[in-house]
Amino acid sequence: MEFLIMLIVGGIAGWLASMVMKTNAQQGIILNVIVGIIGGFLGGILLPMLGMQLTGWLGYLITALIGAIVLLAIVNLFRRGKVR
Repeated sequence: MEFLIMLIVGGIAGWLASMVMKTNAQQGIILNVIVGIIGGFLGGILLPMLGMQLTGWLGYLITALIGAIVLLAIVNLFRRGKVR
């Protein structure tokens, strides 16, 4: 059950991050889910380093969203040489 919730939250976070970073037209739903899950992992590492810990499904969504935005910014930096 947790795996399914992780996929749903990751998909939503990846989709929102792609909207924020304006890469939504380049990505499909599978890539959005992958970006959201990796972003959740990345956010889970970065936020505690900054002294923040978010809990609950909304906290997980925010953590994944922040991580996914950072991930897409890094990808854009290497792909285009600039962050959008």
